[in-house]
Amino acid sequence: MSQTTTSQPMEKEASGIAKLLQSRIAPILVVILPIILALFLIGGANSLGIWLGATATGLSLALVGVGVYITFRILDFPDLTIDGTYPLGAAFAAIMIISGYSPWVTLPAAFVMGGVFGGITAVIATKFKIHSLLASIIVATGLVSINLRLMGRANIPLLNEATIFSPFAAGFRDFVVARFGDEAARHANNLLTILVVGVIVILCKLVFDWFTQTEIGMAMRATGDNRKMIKALGRNPDYFLIMGVAISNAMVGLAGAIMAQFQGFADVNMGLGLIISGLAAVIVGETILPPTSVQRGTLSAIIGMIIYRIAIAAALSLRFTLPGGQTFRVEATDVKLATALLVLIVLWLTNFRKKRGAG
Repeated sequence: MSQTTTSQPMEKEASGIAKLLQSRIAPILVVILPIILALFLIGGANSLGIWLGATATGLSLALVGVGVYITFRILDFPDLTIDGTYPLGAAFAAIMIISGYSPWVTLPAAFVMGGVFGGITAVIATKFKIHSLLASIIVATGLVSINLRLMGRANIPLLNEATIFSPFAAGFRDFVVARFGDEAARHANNLLTILVVGVIVILCKLVFDWFTQTEIGMAMRATGDNRKMIKALGRNPDYFLIMGVAISNAMVGLAGAIMAQFQGFADVNMGLGLIISGLAAVIVGETILPPTSVQRGTLSAIIGMIIYRIAIAAALSLRFTLPGGQTFRVEATDVKLATALLVLIVLWLTNFRKKRGAG
């Protein structure tokens, strides 16, 4: 009798856990949990700089999320070229800035160069009949040497150079101090980045959303859904695939140029493992804001990248005292591992919900 009584609460508890895992909120909790813990352990006001910095970084990387969304969701074309086109965009920005060009000119230059190498990946895949993953690995590997050739060294600092933020920095800082006091001055750079990069990201999103509603854009979207149908209509699906992958990597190259100016340097290794961050942004965004259209899809990718970066920043801020008195923390070197685990858990939870038929 006692065994039956004891087993009932355990069964209820197991059932409750299963229901939680099946619910739509489960993947969201995985992402939001570090943020909630950080808010409790650090305090919201004391960690304002962390949240603003993470938001600025997320916006700077937002176009990476959009680029990954284009290839993986719209075109159904797994692409790893972004690991090379991202530092390529940063390299072009750094080289042009130290050569005396306007930092604003570096943005379209990085956009075009990213698009060129994205197009090369798609050409290799379509014309040489090589699998998209292998084609993108080939191009990304080649870009490592190309980026080193362009930069001349592994890292180019931009700390004393003019950037897209420089013309607004002094005036915006004075405005923040006058409006919120001297304490807010230390947040001025992050706030300025959020405003400037936010405008760029929104413009890129709106232009791409408009493009997908045109005849060519709809044909590109249809190519990802059904290539045979495009052929039946007398159009060449390879053309639209090449165009889509080029647009994806163009946005990633633009993100690289923005990030180089935001963080103050370009590094040849800054794109290492970037595809995982892009996938994390897409998955997290789709979990929080399920895409019912391309417009919602690009928005979910942008939101997903911001939330993902906030979650990573929150995880890096946490400190736990172990039973032996030692302090445990997530180091900066653990970010890639944390990202991989985050993507793995969210993907598993999403598949778990689909298998169980969760609504």
